[in-house]
Amino acid sequence: MSPAERHPRPDGPPRGRPRSEAVERAIIEAVMRLLEEGVPLAELSIERIARTAGVGKATIYRRWSGKEELFVDVVRAAEPPEPPLPGSSLRDDLVVLLEQMRLRGLVHRSSAILHSVQAQMKSSPTLWAAYQATVVAPRRRLGLAVLRRGQEDGELRTDVDVELLNDLFVGPMLLRSVLHPDADLPEGLAEQVVDTLLEGLRPHGSPSVRSAPDRP
Repeated sequence: MSPAERHPRPDGPPRGRPRSEAVERAIIEAVMRLLEEGVPLAELSIERIARTAGVGKATIYRRWSGKEELFVDVVRAAEPPEPPLPGSSLRDDLVVLLEQMRLRGLVHRSSAILHSVQAQMKSSPTLWAAYQATVVAPRRRLGLAVLRRGQEDGELRTDVDVELLNDLFVGPMLLRSVLHPDADLPEGLAEQVVDTLLEGLRPHGSPSVRSAPDRP
């Protein structure tokens, strides 16, 4: 499945003709191959990428508006695919979201390409802004939507701002995977974070988070 299919952009304009998955994969792999060879992002031209992928420049521009958009999809393709949320309970959805963060943290630690690209992206305001807008922001909106639904369903206190709640849940995982890259990211960490926080955030008198009723 292509990055565009995994991460549709309903708010953005269509990119023209339908994509060929094989062609798109060849282009993304060409970028990865050049990065593996040590070519800096700043020196990667559309011409060089097209030549490496065996396609014309127009083929790339039909799929991406420029290098920034292409590089964001390269990073996204190298990360674990986003799993669907179970939707059975607030706890289950939060655990899936945090587990995905944990897996991304492990991949970034083991991938020299991702580590290098992330560092280079931060030095490019345009590229970093594109990554934040198309990758980070949608993930945050999804987390906020899950928390709001939990408040509406009575699984979460309504007197706490969801923006703050989201930071409370993702903060521990970000701290371990980004600020302290040598910290442990063991299996079960997502469940531990979610259960610890929900015990203090569930409405008074409601059942324990581990026995919360499923959503209909």
